[in-house]
Amino acid sequence: MHSRIVSSATEGVDAYTVEVETDIQQQLPAFCTVGLPDGAVRESKERVTAAIKNSDFVFPSKRITINLAPADIRKEGAAFDLPIAVGILAATGQILRDSFSEYVLLGELSLDGQVRPIPGALPMALHFGPKENGDGVAKSNGIKGVLVPKENAREAAMAQGAPVYPVGSLREVVSFLEDTSTISPFEIDIEQIFAKRQEYPVDFSEVKGQESAKRALEVAAAGGHNIILIGPPGSGKTMLARRLPTILPDMSLEEAIETTKIHSVAGLLPDDAALIATRPFRSPHHTISNAGLIGGGSIPKPGDVSLAHNGVLFLDEVGEFRRDVLEVLRQPMEDGTVTLSRALTTLTYPCRVMLAAAMNPCPCGFFGDQNNSCNCTSGQIQKYMSRISGPLLDRIDIHVTVPAVKFKDIASTRAEESSESVRERVNKARKRQLKRFENEKSLYCNASMASKAIRTYCPVDDQCQALLKTAIQRQGLSARAYDRILKVSRTIADLGDCESIELEHVAEAVHYRTLDRSLWL
Repeated sequence: MHSRIVSSATEGVDAYTVEVETDIQQQLPAFCTVGLPDGAVRESKERVTAAIKNSDFVFPSKRITINLAPADIRKEGAAFDLPIAVGILAATGQILRDSFSEYVLLGELSLDGQVRPIPGALPMALHFGPKENGDGVAKSNGIKGVLVPKENAREAAMAQGAPVYPVGSLREVVSFLEDTSTISPFEIDIEQIFAKRQEYPVDFSEVKGQESAKRALEVAAAGGHNIILIGPPGSGKTMLARRLPTILPDMSLEEAIETTKIHSVAGLLPDDAALIATRPFRSPHHTISNAGLIGGGSIPKPGDVSLAHNGVLFLDEVGEFRRDVLEVLRQPMEDGTVTLSRALTTLTYPCRVMLAAAMNPCPCGFFGDQNNSCNCTSGQIQKYMSRISGPLLDRIDIHVTVPAVKFKDIASTRAEESSESVRERVNKARKRQLKRFENEKSLYCNASMASKAIRTYCPVDDQCQALLKTAIQRQGLSARAYDRILKVSRTIADLGDCESIELEHVAEAVHYRTLDRSLWL
């Protein structure tokens, strides 16, 4: 007696088809699962056995062999409980129709036969949706729909592919497959949900004063530049950074689905949200490990840098992070992806993020503050600032000083500019960049320009060259700051709706190289 059930699993942020084959032989009772199952998959025999019996079906006292194909890829998680149970019932003739081969089954089983939610439902449903250059896996394999736990139905329906049927129990699944009961496909208006979810709980208008820091964040958002804020405690660095996602360009539906896939695989998708339609903001604690930041672990999962994909990764008190943790960010920031190599597999997670960091200027935090005296020696300040390595600092385009907020700004009743009005200017600047780079496959914003692109798209006149020469010679700016200044100048020009880079654009960009000046280094 043999049966074949179609299921799915995730590898990285993408899914692949898994065929759950069941073979039952008239031998001594045994339950064997093959196909590189992990601990959770091997333990499914206990859940499946109890679920079948408690759902008033007969569990066979024979030798049961479960094969998860392809057998050379490690299978993880409890999502195979439902297809294994249905496979056993189909192989023993307890499901009268052969429609079980026409549906994709996903779900964990409780001991009483209820179907529990699983992580990764969205990428699995997307796998069986239409492809860009074909009909998709579902149509080519005769798949009529995907059966998922009720809690995952809204998330899976976002794929807009094969029909999604929400199920609550093993008994309900069998009745549906035997056509003795009907389940309506879960339908949603993805455009309406996307528009409704595009709301942020914070706004730039809540920040009093700090006009220079707000301007720097606007420039960073317009060009996709990494930024670091340096200032004394209580100056508003964290408050400003938390509002950075609200002025980033509007998220597209494609970006929203891409971001949601990562959170779905990690099992971090909120219960009340089937789609992440706002720019993610991740702020890990400074005690985080390498695996927590870039991903990994015994069962590899995406880290904070991938969970911030298409959004902001904020490192508060960046000087307190372990140096080796900061150094692992260098390659992901450059490539936009994280590759985790393990003995049995290699996984790649996307991580195109804006890095925002904040730190005090010295151990006590009051170096350069007009209201408080600093007791740190120059050696202590130098040691504290050197916690950020040169190669990592080289990947941060904008350094801005955030002074303490003045009392007149705190007490002011003047209405501050909202995030929406700032975002309008940022959107306009990004559109100019997309048009400029329409023939460049790897460029999507000014921050992604390499040396060759900088020479092509950031030409400057003799006056600007003279200013750059003076900045490097007199203010102690490093040579590596040259390209960074040109890229930021290009963004400032885009915000000003200027085709060419002018002297004032370069002057403002030079102002954003605080940590390169001899005052610090």
